Amino acid sequence: MFIFLLIFVAAPLIELYFLIEVGSVIGALPTIVLSIFTAVLGGALVRMQGFAVLFRAQAQMANEEVPALELLEGAMLLLVGLALLLPGFITDAIGFILLISPLRRALVMRWLKSRGVLRPGVNPERTEQTTRPDRIIEGDYRRED
Repeated sequence: MFIFLLIFVAAPLIELYFLIEVGSVIGALPTIVLSIFTAVLGGALVRMQGFAVLFRAQAQMANEEVPALELLEGAMLLLVGLALLLPGFITDAIGFILLISPLRRALVMRWLKSRGVLRPGVNPERTEQTTRPDRIIEGDYRRED
């Protein structure tokens, strides 16, 4: 309950405070233009990185691998896009920081390890796929009783 109070009450009030402070220094119109600019720039960057994640996921599916990390990165990019579209400089800063791909992947890996999905010391990007054989040998059989 406290986390929702923090997200829905405290965060917008802090954003509003910083918008007022920046507006008093550079003016109201430049503050609005800067806020719109960061939203447009962030949207374009999220779109580019979203396509990169999509192409990686498609490549993994073509290799008959499960694109689990890419799906989680895509979900995080959705949240990053939402943060960048919201007016405010703190959410924009958090959004631009999370656009750094290695940092985003490290956060996804840390989250998976904290949930117990991954064992410590296991890197899913470097594991070999042992369930799929490299070659298929076809043949016929006949059962004799």
